[in-house]
Amino acid sequence: MSGFDLLINQERPIRILTTLLKNRTLPHALLFTGTAGVGKQAAALALAMACNCRGETSGFIAEDGFEQEPAGPALELCGVCKSCRKIAANNHPDIIQVQPRGPFIKIEQIRTVLQTLARKPYEAKTRVVIILEAQCMNASASNALLKILEEPPDRSMLVLIANHRSDLLPTITSRCQPVQFNRISRKRIASWIVKERGLNPQTAEIVAAMANGSLSNARTMIDENWLQGRKWLIAELQHLSLQPAARLLALAEKFAREKESLAGRLEIIKSWFRDLIINPYDRRKLINQDVGDRIKEASGKTDTRVHLSKLEAVQKMQSRLKANTNLRLSMEKLLIELAKP
Repeated sequence: MSGFDLLINQERPIRILTTLLKNRTLPHALLFTGTAGVGKQAAALALAMACNCRGETSGFIAEDGFEQEPAGPALELCGVCKSCRKIAANNHPDIIQVQPRGPFIKIEQIRTVLQTLARKPYEAKTRVVIILEAQCMNASASNALLKILEEPPDRSMLVLIANHRSDLLPTITSRCQPVQFNRISRKRIASWIVKERGLNPQTAEIVAAMANGSLSNARTMIDENWLQGRKWLIAELQHLSLQPAARLLALAEKFAREKESLAGRLEIIKSWFRDLIINPYDRRKLINQDVGDRIKEASGKTDTRVHLSKLEAVQKMQSRLKANTNLRLSMEKLLIELAKP
């Protein structure tokens, strides 16, 4: 498979893009929004391939027997011509991807794009600039990009990729055609995990439930041995109220030190208390199905209102994490709260 065939659960965005290709009404700038990991970058590359495909599906044979250049982009990209293969391998000179350096996309990066767009494409019919995590542009970079959008160069198209439209300046979003991407359904992610990664259906369901509609999240969870870490964390949660204060402080220090894993661990903790709340009403909707007996035991020991209070404490910690708070102190406070009987 190649191009749009790789996208999962994105029928509406694909329909919009293929209609634009079919009608040859592609705008000079598009804005792809949606949860991280749902296929926005893959769609941008597929669009770049469709705009530059030189295979059998994009050309036609004239009466003299010679293949002619198509007048516009290809609705069905071949995926095997020289142009398609270069784009798929990320080595096409006219398909430019810009991403943050550190926390920001800086003005120097956008100025480089400006300089490139001032020249003719090396070999592409349509040069495509893909700006990943466009919400990371600082103010000066955003203003520099605005100049490109106000005076779009010939034979060039920009694709901005962000999580939310509101993350960008209104002056930028108003000059881009929006395309909203969907969260991928849990069922589709679970099916992909079973088929492509060979996990059993129950494990696939757990990963899919925790992936938050993102296929890239699911891939990362599997590749980074998330399942093993989840089992350890659930065992800790099950006996948290029996732990001495020194153990709770040590756990808080570990979580704060391993900051890159903290967001995922908080999601696991949240899923645990969610399951404790849901267990008395519908066990079929548990996320952590493989530890259902432990959930049943823990759920019956404490009033549901206590579990709700602890779930709210986890959610508040997730908000503090985004606010760049003192992680160690915040985790100490959270674990002490969760350890209360």
